[in-house]
Amino acid sequence: MPSKATEGKKTGKKLVIVESPAKSKTIAGYLGGGFVVEASMGHIRDLPQPSELPDNLKKTSLGKFAVDVDNEFEPYYVISGDKKKKVAELKSALKEADELYLATDGDREGEAIAWHLLEVLKPKVPVYRLTFGEITREAIQRALEQMRDIDNALVDAQETRRILDRLYGYEISPVLWRKVSRGLSAGRVQSVATRLVVERERERMAFRSASYWDLVGKFAKKQQAGSGGEGTFSARLVTVDGAKVATGRDFTDLGELKSRNAVHLDEATANGLVSALESSDFAVRSVETKPYTRRPATPFTTSTLQQEAARKLRFPARTAMRVAQSLYENGYITYMRTDSPALSDEAMNAARRQASELYGPEYVPDAKRIYKGKSKNAQEAHEAIRPAGDSFRTPAQVAKELSGDQFRLYELIWKRTVASQMADAKGSTASVRLGAAASDGRDVEFAASGTVITFRGFLAAYEEGKDAARDDDDEGGSGRLPNLAEKDPLAAEELDAVGHETSPPPRYTEASLVKTLEERGIGRPSTYAATISTIMDRGYVRTRGSALVPSWVAFSVVRLLEEHFHNYVDYDFTAAMEEDLDRIARGERARVEWLNDFYFGDSPDTGLHTIVNGLGEIDARKLNSMEIAEGVTLRVGKFGPYLERMPADAGEGTDPERANVPEDLAPDELTAEKAIELLDTQGPDERELGEDPETGRTIVAKNGRYGPFVTEIIPEMTDEELANQPVEYYKNGKPKPKKKPKKVKPRTASLFKSMSMETVTLEDALALLSLPRVLGEDSEGNQITVQNGRFGPYMKKGTDSRSITSEEQIFTITLEEALEIYSQPKQRGGRTAAAPLRELGPDPSSEKAIVVKDGRFGPYITDGATNITVPRSESIESLTHERAVELLAEKRAKAPAGKSSGKSTGRKTAKAR
Repeated sequence: MPSKATEGKKTGKKLVIVESPAKSKTIAGYLGGGFVVEASMGHIRDLPQPSELPDNLKKTSLGKFAVDVDNEFEPYYVISGDKKKKVAELKSALKEADELYLATDGDREGEAIAWHLLEVLKPKVPVYRLTFGEITREAIQRALEQMRDIDNALVDAQETRRILDRLYGYEISPVLWRKVSRGLSAGRVQSVATRLVVERERERMAFRSASYWDLVGKFAKKQQAGSGGEGTFSARLVTVDGAKVATGRDFTDLGELKSRNAVHLDEATANGLVSALESSDFAVRSVETKPYTRRPATPFTTSTLQQEAARKLRFPARTAMRVAQSLYENGYITYMRTDSPALSDEAMNAARRQASELYGPEYVPDAKRIYKGKSKNAQEAHEAIRPAGDSFRTPAQVAKELSGDQFRLYELIWKRTVASQMADAKGSTASVRLGAAASDGRDVEFAASGTVITFRGFLAAYEEGKDAARDDDDEGGSGRLPNLAEKDPLAAEELDAVGHETSPPPRYTEASLVKTLEERGIGRPSTYAATISTIMDRGYVRTRGSALVPSWVAFSVVRLLEEHFHNYVDYDFTAAMEEDLDRIARGERARVEWLNDFYFGDSPDTGLHTIVNGLGEIDARKLNSMEIAEGVTLRVGKFGPYLERMPADAGEGTDPERANVPEDLAPDELTAEKAIELLDTQGPDERELGEDPETGRTIVAKNGRYGPFVTEIIPEMTDEELANQPVEYYKNGKPKPKKKPKKVKPRTASLFKSMSMETVTLEDALALLSLPRVLGEDSEGNQITVQNGRFGPYMKKGTDSRSITSEEQIFTITLEEALEIYSQPKQRGGRTAAAPLRELGPDPSSEKAIVVKDGRFGPYITDGATNITVPRSESIESLTHERAVELLAEKRAKAPAGKSSGKSTGRKTAKAR
């Protein structure tokens, strides 16, 4: 019942709150008058950075995590800085409403958003919780008929996940900062995903290829030989004298043959066998025919959608999820975060009806196909991802309404859904063995197989893609076979010896990494896109084509975690944590009890807090070093990886030789030979050029992370020189103790692009070290200088900088030429301001236009007030307005906050009244 405070207020308005503006617009169109639909723009509250806590809380038990670990892990939430205006708008809208409908998504995160809204808005009107798996008129009407309370178990699970991630990251990340590099981070799922990628690269580094040979032939029935290809088929050698011919699968990753019974053909043996078979008579020895049946793939879940979008559309996981979200919010597909492949009766009927109309009634089986998921968490078992509605729109019907990426993803989802209710593909598979006796007496057998599809079934609509596998060339010849019978004589039209090299384990792609994470039960499929983007943005992983390649920093991070936090990157341990979170979501486990076990442990040697505080000394140099070859060590330094080797004639105090490792060189490509080549070709790390005649200091050229440079060596004061320094006295007349003066910072200067460390002279070095060069003054007495900078040579007059055309001009440009340049209007970056790369529309928070611009450090998104670099995992072309708004909001949320408006809070249940 309404409270007294609301009695008499009969506006009849019903406030519905969803997460996004796109979703609110679509829903408002279905609800019509009487409903006001507003968007919360995602979460309105979160845990603040500890530095953003009020001063009176920074020294309390909340101070480290913004979570009170000593008081039942009570979180301290604050309204995000960029959401204060939105919260004020929602409160204002609520004052005009008689009822509040919390219509955020039905998963854990959506449930938590609804709970936070309830906590902040403190409504005094009836509150209803409703969810829908698709944004259609029918689905919304069904949701209004099935309203419920907020599910506290789901909120508990999401809150536990948020607190867990804060504890994990804030305890382990500082260890990485101290021992590897600043700016790194650890995460419950991201660290395990990084370990998977690093482990695969380790396997590739340890891999040793093996070579093997076999024979491939083209055969035809004798009566059809020479008929120009008709009746010709391919077959591959499989046995010699009854022993299996070794293929790639028969070798270990160290290049050793697994079975002694396999025949390992080398080039000479294979070519000899070809010669010995030139005049041999071949015949069919056996023919085996089996019925072929293939079932359609299940409808899409979050994980399988990401995998298939990567294979067929070349979408990164984040792009797939972002496009899917826009399709969902605009009413084209069902909810895109789901572990369930199940379809509703309405969806199965729609798919069967459409398949019958488009392909014919024979393509639809008599019974519906029922799909079941593996998720034990029934509360989150949404329907599969499918076209929205009780009847589907074909891709042709929506083509004009959708962008390119949206259309391609919708088409993929539509095809998969319709195909899932279609009949099996039918046919037959024939396997043939054919053989002959060689002139040297050896008996050989070749194998071929082929499948004939007699009824395409679901293949008429869709065929699932697959990831490339190792040793694909190991299979026998395949393709359509002619009608063959046992003992049929055959002619070998071609016979070739073919050499092969065994393949290393393939690197993960986004699709295969998502598949592995799901198979191991690590994390949630809905978070995989963000996880992969995070490990890319942190510099742990980069892409080469579609493959994921780890950086050397990732090797150091994973090594530290394996050696000192083994459980926290253990695959089974991480999967068990996920199952525990599911138990909390099902109400089978208590949140506080579980967090207490995780953080403090249930025995003296367990618990994250105990482990971090008992780490002891970690040798950072050893941790960041790896032997590449005898006497050659790779080190992960502050400015990147480099190689180090002591010279052969090194004496005491000799510095090691060093060489930088190119950024585009993958770890498995840094072999011992390549490391030695880099050390030998990059030249000496340092070359003495002579003395500066004015200061007497030694001038040297050095190789640095950003290229060669020159500098001066400033010797430290010796004890004898210190003793000869004049005595200074305090005011009371007592002598001051003599101290070595502070080190003077040496002058340094990068070499011009036309110079090299091997050829630079002392005269060149002194000229470079003399910069900036003073040209003179303008008519108003402002000094003009010229110098070299990170982005090229330039002049400076006060705060006014102007680029010049070449480095050599630094030493030749005159004051008159400089004044002429300064008399011209300034152009941005030495040129007219470039047009934006893309225009994305207004920002709902700042109400300013969002554009993508090209900056010094790459493309960035801006609304004129807030800038955020376009993440490396995303392309400018795929960037949407919604994604740009999200990135800008995240950037604003990370900005230093003002005085907190949040508080540590307990939980209330929203009752449907």
